[in-house]
Parts: sequence; C-alpha cells; structure tokens
Amino acid sequence: MAHPIRLGFVGANVRSTWASQSHFPALLASPDLELTAVCTTRPESAEEARRAFGAQRAFHDYRAMVASPEIDAVAVVVKVPEHYGPTKAALEAGKHVYTEWPLGRTTAEAEELATLARSKGVQTAVGLQSRVSPTLMYMKEQIESGYVGEVLSCHVTTMRDGALERPSSRTWQRDARLGANTLTIANGHVIDALRFVAGDFARVACMVTTQARQWYETDTRRMVDVTSPDNVLVSGRLVSGAVASVHVGAVPWAGSGFRMEIYGREGTLVATGTVSSQRGETLRLQGAHGNHELSDLAVPERFVYVPADFPRGDPFNVGQMYALFAEAIRTGQSRLPTFDTAVELHRFLDAIQQASDAGREMPVAERR
Repeated sequence: MAHPIRLGFVGANVRSTWASQSHFPALLASPDLELTAVCTTRPESAEEARRAFGAQRAFHDYRAMVASPEIDAVAVVVKVPEHYGPTKAALEAGKHVYTEWPLGRTTAEAEELATLARSKGVQTAVGLQSRVSPTLMYMKEQIESGYVGEVLSCHVTTMRDGALERPSSRTWQRDARLGANTLTIANGHVIDALRFVAGDFARVACMVTTQARQWYETDTRRMVDVTSPDNVLVSGRLVSGAVASVHVGAVPWAGSGFRMEIYGREGTLVATGTVSSQRGETLRLQGAHGNHELSDLAVPERFVYVPADFPRGDPFNVGQMYALFAEAIRTGQSRLPTFDTAVELHRFLDAIQQASDAGREMPVAERR
C-alpha cells in the first residue's frame, strides 16, 4: 500500500464548526492521507489541535507550515475572506492544495490562485462536494445514458436554515463584500450540482435579493444591517436547450432542504435531501422511465471511493474529495473539481449577479 499523503491543515481549531463536522473525522478515517501538521492563529489552539488529532507538528503561522519539507499537501479550511493568503503561500511553496469553496473572496482572487497553481504544476481541489456525491454522479450517468431521453426542463430548490438571531461571532457573513453568503455558498453549491448533472447555462434571468435586511445579535442585543443576499432565483436555458429554474434561500424556520428534478421526453429523475446537495447525507434518487410512478433507484458502489466503514453524514463527501485528491497527487490525473472549476463557477455567479442588477436576461460566457 502506498504511503499516506502528508497533509498540513490550515484552520485546525478543534472548535471550528464545518471542519469539526466534516474534515477532521474524514481525515482521521482516511487511509490515503495523514494529518501531519495543524495550523491555527495561536500557539495554544495549535497545540490543542495537535494533541486532539495526533499530528506531528503544530504551527501558528501558515507560512512556516507550508515551507515544511515534512508535508506534501495543504488543506485550507478557514473563513472565506481568509482563503487567499494560505492558499497562495502553499502554492508558492509548491504544495498540492485543497481549499474549501468559495476559492476566493472575489473572482479576481480565484483567477490569480488558479493561474498560480497551473504555473506550479501542482494538483488542486476546491470543496465543491456535490461533484463527488455518489447519487449525483449516478444521476449524471443516467442522464448521459438516456434514461430520461432528451432533457426538456430542470427544477431545483434548496431552502436552508437562516437564523434571524445569532451571536456577534456569527454575524460577519452579513457583509456581502466578504464573499460568504447565500449567493456564493448555498446557491454556489446547488447550482454547481445542477451544472454538473445536466450541463452549463447558456442564458439566465435572475433575482438576487436580501429579504431579511437586519439580524439581531443575541450577545450585544443590537440589530445589525445585512447586505448579503439570502434568496437567489435563477431561470434560464441550458446549453443543451433545456429550460431550468433554481431557487435557493435562507429561511428562518423549517427549511425544506434540497430537491432536484430533471424532466425528459422519456422519463424523470428526482434527487432529494434534507439539507443541501454537497452535504454528505445519502441523497435519495428516484426515477420514472416511460411511466408516471417514481421508484427508488439504487446507487452503484462504484461511485464510492472511501472504505465501507467510513463515517456517514458530513464527513462522507469530504472523504470522497480527499480520496480523489490523494489519487491525483499519486497519478497526476485528476477527477476532482479543481481551481479552474472554481473559477468557472465564480464567473457564473458574477453573471447571475449582473443579470439581477440589470433586470434582464443575459447570455452566459462559454467556458474558456
């Protein structure tokens, strides 16, 4: 068996939310990667993480960590506005890099990082985990093999929890300039899932709106203004000619989760989940071929890249990403969403915002 890839992890605070839910358990269960070094912003929290995860080294400066000859690759799992610095430093050090989505705060940051990665000849991955969901990979295969025939229309909805009251430590996302909001994150993942399964958009008409313009900070007991969008509606036509509609929203109560419907001349496919497309829950896939009755479709095991006893839930798709990341590093052949994939999505989200601002249908630039 090949030696595990030695990974340095930026953002290893044991109290972090997403990393604790997904990345840490995925890495601890991975046969392909070893959590060799951890990095946080303080020596105390870095040492705490080192002990908690059994890492060999602890750093409180990512520049020192990425320079270490003891690591082969770097994972960047911090707040979106902080993705750029450690990702750039890791690339400049010649390390392979996995950065969570969005790749950068802006499209310009993402483009710069993707260009640098290509110049360094390293493997990259961006955390668009919908693309490694076994259910969505099988759904894509079924469409390409003709299960629904010619795709006529697609409809996707995702309603996620969007609390109107939260502590001040969780209100930083209210600023649209920081690049972490419903348009970029929830909508970014979901609309990328549709593009992955059914193909790119050719034209879009959009509404990007902030319905809840203030949040209440529970610790400071004050209302704070919100500029980040919380509802995104996209309608348009795919390159294939199919029409598509997408509604992604952050709602105060009882969000309905994820639903993707693909309608064709010969059948229908429907994928559903309780949260969103990229989360590691097992999405339910149903199909109707030449009839009106949806039936459950079993997803083949060939779309699973992690061991049979791998933890389910949020660690699962992240584990799928790490398995393919290790494969890309070892073989030089990638089956992952890369930094170039991220740039394409950043540009598409820009087009959505521009179409909303213009209040009219607009063409979508073709992939470069």
